[in-house]
Parts: sequence; C-alpha cells; structure tokens
Amino acid sequence: MKNYFGYEGKVCVVTGASSGMGKAAAEMLTDLGAEVYALDFNECTVEGIKKYVKVNLGDKASIDECFRELPEKIDCFFGIAGVSGVRTDFNTTVAIDLIANTYITEEYLAKRMGRGGAIAYITSTGGALWADEGNKKYYIPLIEAEGWDGRMQVLESMNLNALPGPLGYLFAKNAMNYYVAYQQSRMTEQGVRVNGLLPGSTNTGMKDEFQAAAGGEEKLLASAGHAHRLATPAEMGEPVVFLNSNMARFISGELLVVDYGCVIEEQAGLAKGATVTFDQIMQMMKARQSA
Repeated sequence: MKNYFGYEGKVCVVTGASSGMGKAAAEMLTDLGAEVYALDFNECTVEGIKKYVKVNLGDKASIDECFRELPEKIDCFFGIAGVSGVRTDFNTTVAIDLIANTYITEEYLAKRMGRGGAIAYITSTGGALWADEGNKKYYIPLIEAEGWDGRMQVLESMNLNALPGPLGYLFAKNAMNYYVAYQQSRMTEQGVRVNGLLPGSTNTGMKDEFQAAAGGEEKLLASAGHAHRLATPAEMGEPVVFLNSNMARFISGELLVVDYGCVIEEQAGLAKGATVTFDQIMQMMKARQSA
C-alpha cells in the first residue's frame, strides 16, 4: 500500500500527548511510522513513541529545558496541549494556551524546521469569531509583542487576571486562530505550512471542566449540534494528523472547523449563535458590576 500520509521516519513533536486529542494523535503517528516525541506534564504511556519529555507549558524555563532534549531537526509539530481555565487563572491560561505556542514556534520551530515541514495547532470553536474587531483589539497587541517575556509583560499590563480562567481560554483560542494567519505568512517563506483545527465539544479528560464552564451537561451537549453527542478524542486526533501529512501538502493558513456543522450554521444564520466576542463579554460584565 502506498504511504499517502508520508509520516514514515519523520520527527513529530506532540504537546499534550498523554491524554485526549494529543494521545489520539500520538498513537496514530506511531502507527504511521513517525518518530514521536511526546511532550506533557504527565507521563505519556503511548506505545512506540521515541521519547517522552516532561514540560510545564506555563514556564519558559521548562520549555527551554524540554527543547534541549529534542532533535535539532523537526518535521512536524502538533500544538495540542491546553487548559480550560477552570483550574487556572486568566493569565496562566493564556500563557499555556497561547504564549507557549507562540514562543515554541518563533524560538524553536522557525530554526529547526525546513521545507516540507508542517505545524498544526488545536484551538477551539470558542474562538470562531477571531476576526471580529471586538476580539482583535484585545489580543493583537499581545501577538505583536516579542518573545515570552515581551508577551507576558503585555498580558500583565492588560490587567485581566481578575477575570475567570475560562475567559482566558476564549481569549487565547481567538488569538491562536489569528496567529495561524499571522505566522503562516512567515513560515511559508521557508516552506513550512501552518494550520489550525477548531474542535467542537469533545469527550476528553477535561469534559467535567468544560461542562462546568458551559453551565451543565445539557448546555455542553447543545453545542454538539446535529451529532447529539460529544466527539471522541480520535475524531479530532485524526484530522489534525491529516493537516500535517503529505495529503494536505497544499493546505496552509487553514482553520479547519470540526464540529459536525455547528459553526457554519451559526455563520449562515440557520442557527442561533452561541459564540460571543471578548468585547461583548467585557461589556456584559461591566453592566453587571454597575447594576
């Protein structure tokens, strides 16, 4: 059988590889013959990986130490790790879900990836309105800052850490969707593709956290639309593996929505939109405080 995916012998780095979508992707990549480096805070038990490296994505020094243990040449990067914000504050959530990916990309991937390389981040349909000015005006200054320290300084100057952690999740996912467009124009100059995958509600180890953030199981399931169920981790791991494969070699700058049709129906006006902009959230919070 022809090797259409083209992962045989390729060095693939997967963050969040110990559970959920990251684990599903790591399992598939090992089956396809890739040399998988699994990055996670918790130990990765996926059979066949080349190496597990412990990392705290909320800590620059930990990321630097992690990449000292990785090959100088990386073919594919899967930025899958993230937190919901239920157990972390706003700034920590943004650091893990956004700033870690930007730092890894600019500090390491830009130097270790060459022509034919591919990057795929898993973001969220919660960031589907990333192009709305009501979101961009908040996160663009953060994206335009330089390096880990520069972005952390901007984040801290925004004085948003008093907001609930789940709002940090929405902030980070909108910003990451923008970052796909922002970074792919730079990476494609050296022949590296950059894409994002926007999952709908998925049954991962963070299900209870997302359920709490949504306001209950019924509301979480409502976001699954016509599927009437949550997606499995594999149903997100498989398309993200596709995005970095040879089968997608002419796809770059794409935000692939994998939610069984929810977002497109909202955009077409065929269903009531559940997604709001960060600006709308801030206005609602101000109205409640003044009431």
